[in-house]
Amino acid sequence: MSVYSKLGEFMERVPTGIEGLDDLIEGGFPRGRTILLSGGCGTGKTISSIQYLYKGIVEYDEPGVYVTIDERPELTRQDMLRFGWDLRTLEDQGKLRIVDLLRSKIGLPSEEKYQITTEIKDMDRLILEIMQMAREIGARRLVVDSLPALGIHMNDPTKIRDMILKLSFMLRKDKLTSIFVSEVPEQQFGAGPMHFSKFGVEEYVADAVILLHYLGTSDSEGGTKRTLYIRKMRATKHSEDIIPLYITGTGIRVENPEEAFKA
Repeated sequence: MSVYSKLGEFMERVPTGIEGLDDLIEGGFPRGRTILLSGGCGTGKTISSIQYLYKGIVEYDEPGVYVTIDERPELTRQDMLRFGWDLRTLEDQGKLRIVDLLRSKIGLPSEEKYQITTEIKDMDRLILEIMQMAREIGARRLVVDSLPALGIHMNDPTKIRDMILKLSFMLRKDKLTSIFVSEVPEQQFGAGPMHFSKFGVEEYVADAVILLHYLGTSDSEGGTKRTLYIRKMRATKHSEDIIPLYITGTGIRVENPEEAFKA
């Protein structure tokens, strides 16, 4: 069971739908905040973010938007069926909107119903189109996958920070609780300065920072070891442990700290 602080009792929480995670963050993400989810290749970033959207719809009746900039939507739909998540049905029901921004990035036409043709470098218009997509279905949750792809044309960290601030402001204004996916290089805890984002500014703008890590060795369940570490979460008393994370047949599961560190 979670131990709720006084502040946590008065703040509305958004259940993540990720098994074990809510117990580490006072019941869920703070409503209307932005969460930076960072990690290296193969750490479970996309699965975690789509699980957040999928469970939000089927368990909490909260429509969601997934803005994909790195992957073709049809492949994402196929991949998520492995966990029993039928995204197409949720789209047909008007509860999920997968927005194709990949084709705009690479300059090719898209067959997707929902796409953004605005050039990525026209950030103001791009943000307005994303917000319109969310408002049309009354979205409560949103994922941008990923920030490095969104900032591909920006070399100035100040401009990148301003872009994230503007997007965050608009999302908070509409009370959307959002995940921004970012990338970091492979790194070891305690082996030097830690990286929490691609550009080094995202973590200062986001309300929460969650870092996923890939160890690459076998665990007791026959899989590859992955971990989750909550660097910060504003207005939340959160775990500061490095927690084992598993990709199971039904999605992401975070291990209970008491079980993880049993003698």
